[in-house]
Amino acid sequence: MPGLQTAGMPDTSLHIALVSETFAPQVNGVAHTLQQLYRGLQARGHHLQLVRPRQPGEAACADRNLLLTRGWPLPGYPGLQWGHSARGKLLRQWRRVRPDVLYIATEGPLGWSALQAARQLQIPVVSGYHTNFQQYLDHYGLGLLERLLMHYLRCFHERCQATLVPSPFQHTELTRRGFHNLHLLGRGVDAQLFHPARRCHSLRQQWGVAEDELVVLYVGRLAAEKNLALLGRTFASLQQHAGQRRLRLVVVGDGPQAGQWRRQWPQAVFCGVKQGEELARHYASADLFVFPSLSETFGNVVLEALASGLAVIAYDQAAAAQYIRHGYNGVLAMPGDERGFIEAAGWLLDDGESRRRMRLNARREASQCGWPQIVEQFEALLRQATQNTLNTRQVAQRPAAGTLSRATSAPRD
Repeated sequence: MPGLQTAGMPDTSLHIALVSETFAPQVNGVAHTLQQLYRGLQARGHHLQLVRPRQPGEAACADRNLLLTRGWPLPGYPGLQWGHSARGKLLRQWRRVRPDVLYIATEGPLGWSALQAARQLQIPVVSGYHTNFQQYLDHYGLGLLERLLMHYLRCFHERCQATLVPSPFQHTELTRRGFHNLHLLGRGVDAQLFHPARRCHSLRQQWGVAEDELVVLYVGRLAAEKNLALLGRTFASLQQHAGQRRLRLVVVGDGPQAGQWRRQWPQAVFCGVKQGEELARHYASADLFVFPSLSETFGNVVLEALASGLAVIAYDQAAAAQYIRHGYNGVLAMPGDERGFIEAAGWLLDDGESRRRMRLNARREASQCGWPQIVEQFEALLRQATQNTLNTRQVAQRPAAGTLSRATSAPRD
């Protein structure tokens, strides 16, 4: 990890404030990642405060470690909130109980106000780049705003001691766009939860498939940025390849386009949002995992599918580029090459022996990608930010060269 020095750091607990517009039980990659980091830091003895918007219908909370702010609905995503600016509230809170370091996961109004409050109080800030907003704009007809958005994001992250990115692909992309102080912090997977042993015969019966039939699975948001039209074209091609073999498309997730895809894929099984052991059973009870998204900063679902022993078809970027070796534990296509994506899926369907081998390799590789080492790296980066700020203060407070000698040699009355 470039620029990270951990040797000699004191083994003391930190008071850490995590600021995010989203958190569990909301279902998305940012919320899932933050929950894992939060739990991991708590287990390592740190004191944490979570700052997030109050969700619709959420009652007031007396937990001193949870600071709720006002929010407003995020268009197209019922149940999600953007956080209002809360600079005054944060200043009052952090003057009473000062964090050692902030981690800001989202760059919305709440994140910006937290950044401004921290700078005023000289609290070190580490930020995360969790969402490819610039890639989302085209999907929602807002491509002309990309330059303005990227200017804002650079301004935001340049004011932080470090910005954490989840993959080498993202590190390269943001460096190209003029971002600095980037550090790689990958993601993990709970390999005990996501496990091939959770394959469930009764669940497959609910889907209407026999044991010798194949289930093609998609897990994720049903939204424009997920490139789901390619999922439909890929499945249609697989059906042609399958001949007499039966295939079933199973979709886990929800989102603003759920109704559209239910109408277009009437034979598919739509399961809605699943979590925990129920989600793990859905993964393990499938056979192929098709992930056509081109907008991921990481893609936690790829690691979950690999840990569940699925043969994965994905584009060669983000988590797939980091953890899939083409032909060994999955198949990859060059980003944007739809024909190559569909052909790779067809080859995987046709070659049953390769598919079985890849599923074994997928499980073996992903089972080594646990969260504890990710949390340890995250802790080290937070400590480094606090140490850098402390060193800067000490330099600023140090007398200028020669000041002491002139004072001591001045003539006495």
